[in-house]
Amino acid sequence: MKKLMKKIMTAAFLVSWTFLNAENWPAWRGKDATGSRSGGQYPTELNMQKNLQWKVPLPEKGCSTPIVWQDSILLTSPVQGEDAVLSFSLNGEKKWQTTVGAERKGKHRNGSGSNPSVVTDGEKLYALFKSGNLACLNFKGKIIWQKDLSSYGKDTLYWDFGTSPILTSKHLIVALMRKGNSWLLAFDPNSGEVAWKKARNYQTPPECDHSYATPTLIEHEGQEAILVWGAERLSAHSAKDGEMHWVSNGFNPKQKKNWVVVGSQVVAGDVVVVPYGRGTHMKGIRMGGKGDVTESHLLWTRTDTGCFVPSPAVAQGKVYVVRDRGEVHCIDPKTGKSHWEDAFPRASSSYYASPTVAGTKLYAPREDGVILVADIAKGFRFHGAFDMGERVIASPVPIKNRILIRGERNLFCFGS
Repeated sequence: MKKLMKKIMTAAFLVSWTFLNAENWPAWRGKDATGSRSGGQYPTELNMQKNLQWKVPLPEKGCSTPIVWQDSILLTSPVQGEDAVLSFSLNGEKKWQTTVGAERKGKHRNGSGSNPSVVTDGEKLYALFKSGNLACLNFKGKIIWQKDLSSYGKDTLYWDFGTSPILTSKHLIVALMRKGNSWLLAFDPNSGEVAWKKARNYQTPPECDHSYATPTLIEHEGQEAILVWGAERLSAHSAKDGEMHWVSNGFNPKQKKNWVVVGSQVVAGDVVVVPYGRGTHMKGIRMGGKGDVTESHLLWTRTDTGCFVPSPAVAQGKVYVVRDRGEVHCIDPKTGKSHWEDAFPRASSSYYASPTVAGTKLYAPREDGVILVADIAKGFRFHGAFDMGERVIASPVPIKNRILIRGERNLFCFGS
């Protein structure tokens, strides 16, 4: 009876999470971590003269993708040497700005100390920074609690920390994946107390134990679980206590150096699509099982496609991959075969932000601040390239038929 009640409660949480987030974008890749939103009439142009609804300046360079809950746009940014959380209305009016501790600056040209996105359950919001500052705030900008995660060991990442926190029905989850002190941490969202912690350390070639990927909330045998990608392993852990359900490895059979994980995994149905090999490989892995499922659950492997920095998007049961140089592949997650392959016009700049699908439109920011737009309803139809006038590393956010673009200096809103 207890097991049945747990299954019912988990199902109710997942249904209510989807329903409540229907008009929101509560986390880095949206309500279901797919980087997509179905339906709506989203613009084919992001034109400063034609359909820019508003533009507001940001304090300093930050790279986190905004999130949206009802009338609040929430993002992180440095402010005069401090980590800060900012809130704007959907009309672009600044609501508040709260600092949470000393900033640790970014060092990559496309990075910052404010890379992870805020996450919210609609009541509280949670922000994480490269400095190790972790803060819980309310929607008026008041700090409820905060932690310093630097106590969990030295950040040995070569570049700027970018893993976003996620929420389960009971906990706030943070993954720290680096050399020798990797952790999966669960916090009580109300108090900030540690509910459980699990070390996740493996011997790998240099940099291969570093990961910038964000965990994904999934279901395993009717219960919530956490999917983690890093250190040459994809693993599923119980959301209750962090114990590992299953693991798949074999992502670096030749033990190459510097095969670091940057782009995150995506879930399409019961399949996880995993980009690896610095943008040259992808695997499809069926979820489930117990223990080592490397051979039993591998569906396919490709060595002719992949994405290094951008994460794929999932829409209408298909996986959309924007490669670092602008090639676009639409892949069947069950077979790994391409429905079609095309490309945006070539340029000297690469793609760092993850693409977003809104309705039938695919939005892909290039590092130089040009947003490429294509229609993907029936294959690939290129609409145009639109220059924001500043670098763009954050992903586009679709909300109520509008597209939010976070640049290094400004936040833009475009409408149909």
